[in-house]
Amino acid sequence: MAILEIAFVIGLSSLVGLYVLNTIQNGQRQRQLQNAFYQLLEKQNGEVSLIQLAAAARMDALVAQRFLQQQVQIFSAMPEVDAEGNTFYRFPKLQNPEMFSIDKRQDEW
Repeated sequence: MAILEIAFVIGLSSLVGLYVLNTIQNGQRQRQLQNAFYQLLEKQNGEVSLIQLAAAARMDALVAQRFLQQQVQIFSAMPEVDAEGNTFYRFPKLQNPEMFSIDKRQDEW
């Protein structure tokens, strides 16, 4: 009976550990995608394509696609196609991107 209890505790501990690890990794991926997304918005004047986001975040295309679709809905971005047939999304432009810079805000303190 004690062997079963020990096996149960070990199995349950493993599952909890895997859950915590997965949660941490998902948070890191989300931050990585957000950082890449906002950097692209600033550098590309509000134009972001899926391949740009996936490459900038070093993320799987399907994960980047889900993230990008969420941002498209939140910000009401418009899909466009360039002369080469590449699809990108046009997001509202930042009025004053320097205002949101972390480095600038730290300097002001």
